[in-house]
Amino acid sequence: MDRRASTSSALTVSTMASPLPTRRPTHKDEAWRYADLNALEALWPLPAPEAIMVPAGGGLKRAIVPEGGVTQIELTLGKGAQASLHVLNSAGDYGRVELDVKLHEAADFTLDAVQLASESQSMEIVTTVRHLEPGATSRQTIRNIASAKGSVTYLGQVAVAEGAQKTDSEQDVKSMLLDRTATANAKPELEIFADDVQCAHGATVGELDAGALFYLASRGLPPARAKQLMLQAFVAGVFDEAEEAEKLAEAALSKLGEMV
Repeated sequence: MDRRASTSSALTVSTMASPLPTRRPTHKDEAWRYADLNALEALWPLPAPEAIMVPAGGGLKRAIVPEGGVTQIELTLGKGAQASLHVLNSAGDYGRVELDVKLHEAADFTLDAVQLASESQSMEIVTTVRHLEPGATSRQTIRNIASAKGSVTYLGQVAVAEGAQKTDSEQDVKSMLLDRTATANAKPELEIFADDVQCAHGATVGELDAGALFYLASRGLPPARAKQLMLQAFVAGVFDEAEEAEKLAEAALSKLGEMV
């Protein structure tokens, strides 16, 4: 699979260049608070964000599997448009996927993502989802796993504009740490200026259940295989709706095999 391949079912998708960032970020910038700035220095200057417009009634499906570095996408959905992004962020010393999504009336956005960080890798997903008009929906499901000195981060803001009634939004973030030296950062955030909305978010950080590992070991499974099966269950279903579901799942399992 082309590590940056994408598939699209959009009726019409227009792509435009955006201005290049001019200032190097610091940890004082909220969106870059946990970033590996040393790794970022080597990547500077960043490429222009990719800007995608899905027209009214259109549809987009895309798999994003970066080879590391910074991937920035500005996505606008017209009235009734739909977009579904599936992200596997696990390659390179530093990998950051940054999404800025604008939703117009009755638009629907879904993000399903897995981040895997081993050794001293730093993986980040940063999203801003802007509900600009009534009746739009957004769903974000993030599963993070870190081992050794790896770091996984999710920063996600959902902003509901005044007048964007009937907004329906959810952020579901779960992180698993395989070693005490690993790090997980999660900050789902809501900014709501409408009063007739359904918005929810949740974030958890945990470790593999020792009792379950003991049970699997008592049934003859080697420890590494037992851990792999439990981690496979942890990320199960995230890529089910992707057009490249099998390839994405295989790539995730291959990385998990290296981590246990």
